[in-house]
Amino acid sequence: MATVHKWTGLEAKALRLALRLSVRAFAERLGLAVATVSKWESKLAATEPRPDTQAILDTALGRADAAVHLRFETLLSEMAGSVATAGRRVTPGPRAWEYESWADDLDRVVVALSRQDFAFADSLLTRWLGRFKAHELDEKGLYLFGRSSALLGDLKRYQGTLVGPLSAQHSYVDARAIFAQLDIPRRVAQLDLSLAVATEMSGKLESAARAYQTLASDDRLSARDRARARLWVGTALSKGGEHEYATRVMRAATRSFEELGEPEDWSAAHQKFALARRGAGDLAAAYRYLDVAQTSGALESPMQRVQLTTARAHVLRTDPATREDGLRLLDEAARIAARFGLGHQLRSIEAIRRTCEDAFTSTDH
Repeated sequence: MATVHKWTGLEAKALRLALRLSVRAFAERLGLAVATVSKWESKLAATEPRPDTQAILDTALGRADAAVHLRFETLLSEMAGSVATAGRRVTPGPRAWEYESWADDLDRVVVALSRQDFAFADSLLTRWLGRFKAHELDEKGLYLFGRSSALLGDLKRYQGTLVGPLSAQHSYVDARAIFAQLDIPRRVAQLDLSLAVATEMSGKLESAARAYQTLASDDRLSARDRARARLWVGTALSKGGEHEYATRVMRAATRSFEELGEPEDWSAAHQKFALARRGAGDLAAAYRYLDVAQTSGALESPMQRVQLTTARAHVLRTDPATREDGLRLLDEAARIAARFGLGHQLRSIEAIRRTCEDAFTSTDH
């Protein structure tokens, strides 16, 4: 919700318009003379209300509902870029209250993405990325713009849009360039890791494995991100058929997650262990790892449910005796993925099903 650190006539006019009041009605609500409000409207950012009047305006904004706040923010952003102050042009860009609102919205985006509420996340990100241009921003604004671009990349990745001008890769590259400009090495390395994930998801397993291997020992990353890179080396190797080597690499990453006290990552690692053992033909071990993943990790988000359900289905369909159970679980995972717009997961499930059908046709003949 918007807050104003210092009111000028500009903010006062934006509040009046957001409340949809006439100058006279606004003055009456505030308990002020009409002439005072008229002065604000004529001078805008060139005049500041007295301290006691600033407090009155704070109260009026604080009591307004969410719809008024949204109109206020939008109006103020539009007005701020075109007014003149003391004979000079105001530089376009966020005002003080907008930085706070932007940062708050990015926190909400993180929560929305964790719940796969993609429509809400997209609306918040579009609101800010569409409002400003990177070249208009100071360092604080650029940082928020970079975070927004990185989160947009995550959104596109979850939806399965990996390449192209409106893709995860494109957003990650834009975010990386901003953090490189700001000289924030940790963020640059995190974007390198995200780009490697997008590369793996695009099917370029060798390139992804090399990138993960480099990042696994990159001191710019946190210990958790380095462990994730090691785990994803194993994932890429397993997808490429190197199941035994992948298992050894994943085991090292799993120890790191245990030492770091990261239960969700530890659970995800066991899920990937299961798929590697399934690839090696060790179904008993695959089931053990799946049981550990299911009992040790939270299954609160649709993404987590789809991933674990798909992994169990993948193992079950390998054994002819449990093939039909595996296919039923694949259908369940597909329904969840379709419902929440998990495009990449849905395509992966469809690829598994095609493999099942091909194997069945081959056996039939």
